Amino acid sequence: MEPIESKHVETSPGICGGKPRIAGHRIRVQDVVIWHEAFGLSPDEIVSEHPEITLSDVYAALAYYHDHRKEIRKDIEQEEDLARTVRSGQPSKLVEKLTRHNAAIDSIPPQ
Repeated sequence: MEPIESKHVETSPGICGGKPRIAGHRIRVQDVVIWHEAFGLSPDEIVSEHPEITLSDVYAALAYYHDHRKEIRKDIEQEEDLARTVRSGQPSKLVEKLTRHNAAIDSIPPQ
């Protein structure tokens, strides 16, 4: 019997940063975990959203996660930290526009 990891989950150094992913796709195990845990999608809903993968792929990704929880959690946390860092250095376009708009209104003398 072929191990789940070789049939449904694979890692390749040049693809998806070498992170575990569904074999033949760019959908990482951590993506499936986030969709399932954070967004509350069932495996069936994940397949509905991503029909290029199978229900077996989703369950294999979740099984892989449970067998490698510490590693996958670390990957998710690192990605969240990076996103926070990028967002903190990028001011919101909406806030910038509102600030300019309010400054323009404040500079108009009352009549």
